[in-house]
Amino acid sequence: MRRICVFTGSNPGKRAEYREAAQALGREMAARGLGLVYGAASVGLMGIVADAVLAGGGEVIGVIPRGLFRREVGHTGLTQLHEVNSMHERKALMADLADGFIALPGGYGTFDELFEIITWEQLGIHSKPIGLLDVAGYFEPLLALIAHAVAEGFVPAQHSNIVIHETSPGTLLDRLAMHRPDITKNLWSELPPDR
Repeated sequence: MRRICVFTGSNPGKRAEYREAAQALGREMAARGLGLVYGAASVGLMGIVADAVLAGGGEVIGVIPRGLFRREVGHTGLTQLHEVNSMHERKALMADLADGFIALPGGYGTFDELFEIITWEQLGIHSKPIGLLDVAGYFEPLLALIAHAVAEGFVPAQHSNIVIHETSPGTLLDRLAMHRPDITKNLWSELPPDR
């Protein structure tokens, strides 16, 4: 892996643990020579991760739709900044540039990005590892929802392990580096043939 795409909030959240975890992840990525791909903001957890990677001498690539740079308080000190035409292009380019994905605590945008990249894995569009850095139990309700969806028959059991979750940045990065997809078939192969 050369680059990790991080999905997280443009707000810092209420807990100091969120900010500390974002900084720790950025430091750990830089120490391992892993570049960051992210949404290009200078504020919130997004800005904290980017600043920590940059402070460690790492590469930081931001991707932002035209017109959002001022509204999202775009980061002016990045290694590279890509401006695209839409949110769809933003997510597609971030996915193309990254070798794996990590979600930190965030809101609707983080959930959107995370679930789209999980769905792409499920459909066989990519086979890159996806991780959650579960800070202060933030993702426990989400993990419970995924388990519930499996139990209720909406997520195939063989897809229940798509998301790797850990509480430590170092452990999560170790697991992402060792990850080998073990989904033997994707949803496309489960669809009935055209008649």
